[in-house]
Amino acid sequence: MATSPPCSTYPVHPGAPRPDTSARTGRWYRWRRWGQRYAQARPTAGLRLRQGAVAVLLALSGLVILALVRQETGTEGFLVGLGLAVLPVPLLIAAFRWLDRVEPGPWRHLLFAFAWGACAAALIAIVTNSFATRWIATATADPSRADTLGATVIAPVVEESAKAAALLLLFLFRRRHFTGLVDGVVIAGVTATGFAFTENILYLGTAFGSDQSGGDSGGVASVTVATFFVRVIMSPFAHPLFTVLTGIGFGVAAATGPGRPLRKALLPLAGLLLAMGVHAFWNGSAGFGDHGFLAVYAGFMVPVFGLLTWLVIWARQHELRVVREELPAYVATGWFSPAEPFALGSMRARRLARRDAGRHLGRPAARAVAAYESYATSLAVLRRRGSRGRAGADFVRRERELLDALWQRRETARPALEQAARTIAPPPPAPAPPWQPWPPWQPWQPWQPYGTGAWPPHPHPHPHPHPHHPHGGPAPNPSHPSHPPHPLYPSHPPHPLHPRPTTDRQP
Repeated sequence: MATSPPCSTYPVHPGAPRPDTSARTGRWYRWRRWGQRYAQARPTAGLRLRQGAVAVLLALSGLVILALVRQETGTEGFLVGLGLAVLPVPLLIAAFRWLDRVEPGPWRHLLFAFAWGACAAALIAIVTNSFATRWIATATADPSRADTLGATVIAPVVEESAKAAALLLLFLFRRRHFTGLVDGVVIAGVTATGFAFTENILYLGTAFGSDQSGGDSGGVASVTVATFFVRVIMSPFAHPLFTVLTGIGFGVAAATGPGRPLRKALLPLAGLLLAMGVHAFWNGSAGFGDHGFLAVYAGFMVPVFGLLTWLVIWARQHELRVVREELPAYVATGWFSPAEPFALGSMRARRLARRDAGRHLGRPAARAVAAYESYATSLAVLRRRGSRGRAGADFVRRERELLDALWQRRETARPALEQAARTIAPPPPAPAPPWQPWPPWQPWQPWQPYGTGAWPPHPHPHPHPHPHHPHGGPAPNPSHPSHPPHPLYPSHPPHPLHPRPTTDRQP
């Protein structure tokens, strides 16, 4: 096995700009050189500073939203709402993580998306919706109309815009891990899951407070149960469904090649407007009565949810197909073995490879195989974009980084993937049985219609007529066969699926 990666050179493009070596003096130049040396000495210092600032901002937003929700629901209501609202969160996160299994993004991006939805977006929505509703009620002197306008007009615009901010930030500053439709759907779904989590705490806590103030009355005591059934059982996917439309717009924009700024700007905006429209229609269905709400739920929300689920699964299968089609180009140069593209293009083979590596070499080996699969998928997607003219200026550098990461993990991942490929490979085709005429040939008889292949009735009742006797005869003696097998065409045992006919051939 090779101990060094295959040779590959990437010459500098002759038209690439050269660094300006003039003006080597001056205060600005000295500050810039100091910044470059500091970045080389501590390459992660700036990244950690930005991550720390974002974490502090989200933590402050979480504390503020916690205080607001607790003030609105009370301590008991907050605890009850928290316990009930957390139930659908693991299922939704697991579903979106399953969709992202082909090319999983970093956990820190999903954590940021969930925290943004649960803290920052929820805080923006609560403050803005309350202010807008009060302003409308004061301006129109009609509180009921203000609540209706706030639910159907203000809330969809504010909430979807606040959730889309997380997508915009990752789209602008983490484009390396934001490459297609699946990434947009996953980030949007996780962001909306966090937002729905905080909103459910508020609604369920308020419902529990209504139950407490109403005493033991059966009609009032069912408010918490009804709220839990509608928001957690019937429609846990409502907010993720709205925001996924925005994520699709960002995902298609991320897959668009360079040089199309107008398309990259209009696609996310179109997805955001569509998400606002669907959200407003869903909120407005509450005013249609019970039958109208159920009709909207069954006739619109469920079909849209099924359509989007099919679209995301198709996009995931498309990524696997890209892996099977693009990685064989690296087999000839030694980066992959011939069996690896087949294994990397199958989710079953990937799962078997991770399981076998973890069983025999431990959990670090399983994580190495998972990282190998992720890097291989990113390489295939990058090559597909390059073949279609959609790769950026850093294509060569990014390809080299991915190949180096794959080469560092080849000793652990390659045997596991090859074993998985042998496990799921289809069995070789069985050899065809020797040719035999079927039905057996017979000379044509006057009473037999030509071409029908029908057998005429035997003229002699003897069960074993002798083939050389014109009218039949005794059965041939097995110890003295009258017709020994031909030396060039020996007899073969009958095939279990195609047995030989029991009637002897006619001479």
